Amino acid sequence: ILVVSSGAIVSGIRKLQLKEYPKSLPVKQAAAAVGQSRLMWAYEKAFERLNIQVAQILLTHQDLADRRRFLNARHTLASLIGFGIVPIINENDTVAVDEIRVGDNDTLASEVAHLADADLLVILSDVDGLYTEDPRKNPSATLIPLIAEITQEVERLAGASSTFEGTGGMATKLRAAKKVGEYGISTLVLNGERAGLLPTVLGGGPGGSLFLARERRLNSRKHWIAFTLRPRGQIHLDQGAVDALTTRGKSLLASGIVRVIGPFEAGDPVSCLDTDGKEFAKGLVNVSSDLLDRMKGLKTADIQEQFGPQEYEEVIHRDNLVIL
Repeated sequence: ILVVSSGAIVSGIRKLQLKEYPKSLPVKQAAAAVGQSRLMWAYEKAFERLNIQVAQILLTHQDLADRRRFLNARHTLASLIGFGIVPIINENDTVAVDEIRVGDNDTLASEVAHLADADLLVILSDVDGLYTEDPRKNPSATLIPLIAEITQEVERLAGASSTFEGTGGMATKLRAAKKVGEYGISTLVLNGERAGLLPTVLGGGPGGSLFLARERRLNSRKHWIAFTLRPRGQIHLDQGAVDALTTRGKSLLASGIVRVIGPFEAGDPVSCLDTDGKEFAKGLVNVSSDLLDRMKGLKTADIQEQFGPQEYEEVIHRDNLVIL
């Protein structure tokens, strides 16, 4: 079992006796620094009653985006679980800025589920699950217990909500479920305020909404490319290149590229856009945006003639490419 828990900032706000949620980043980070120890103390006391040890892990997006650090964190989690210790994972709010933030707690939980190769993601919310309508506005709305696929209709049902003590809503939970579902992990959304509900549902009883995972899952590295990395630029393709990538499983060559939007360097993640400007793939590029902008539309022989031998023939190799 792993626990992803926010609450450090709110805990710090209470300790510092602030009258409202801070707007400035330094005050938020100060509150997080004060609140993090209080949050862990609460978890230690709670698990102590069960004779279980806990450990604290603080993450930023940089820890997940760097493949070496990602794998190191995965090994650390495995070691803790091997010792029978429950990791308590939170975003490192004391140092995180917008550029390296994971974001809301649901997104962090989905990243950790992939990181830990989890069997199931359980999101405890302030609602019972996904409803046909917003139950706070329509009391006759009914709970949807099983969602086999997250379609556009399902996404339409997800209404956003926010409170002083947290961020996110059903829409973020759907995105989290969709993300981990691509990796073969199902998601259960439950009302965390109902005591005893989780063991009841895990024991086969009713409650919550279960989002089933896809049968064909992405491997860990491709899931990391598709859902953890943030694109540094865009590559617009012609229809021939789109077809080659989506229907024939080919690598991306410069000849099918019509526009390059950077800046990015070799090895960076980029988005691939079709002729309508819609993102349909992500990948790790072998060429910088400056060089690729001069290579776009050229065949391999022409590239070698104009620019000399290149380290890679492909702009994005199919092993580093994910069709979304």
